[in-house]
Amino acid sequence: MFGSAKHPERPVEHPRPRGDSDALVEAVGKISAAFEVVENARGMLYQFHRMSGMADLQLQDGLEMLRKAGHPELADEIDEVLVGRDVVRDMWTFQIVENYDDGYYSTFQAVDAKVREQLSDGKPHVWEAEMKRNEQGGGAG
Repeated sequence: MFGSAKHPERPVEHPRPRGDSDALVEAVGKISAAFEVVENARGMLYQFHRMSGMADLQLQDGLEMLRKAGHPELADEIDEVLVGRDVVRDMWTFQIVENYDDGYYSTFQAVDAKVREQLSDGKPHVWEAEMKRNEQGGGAG
């Protein structure tokens, strides 16, 4: 009905470079896994950027509606303190995203690539490829 999850006939997708120890393969895998977390954080940062922008536009729509509903003074007061306000000191969200991308993210990305290039022949996910092979019944890669 479901078919077998085991596929011992499959080769390892990304075989480890000759002579690499289990410890080295695992270390490279941990660094790549850390970068994957950074990728997730980056996505959340972009989500924060988009959601903050959407909230600002909805606020402006609401303020315009408040004015039309006969409360221009309150709308103007809120407009003065909130519309266009920096999200953090001296920055809008696009600046936060740009600083993250240009600094931490790009450095981490380069480090991950350097580690893979120098220690795994540039291959990603060597550790996971071996895990797949082992879990599907192929034994050690």
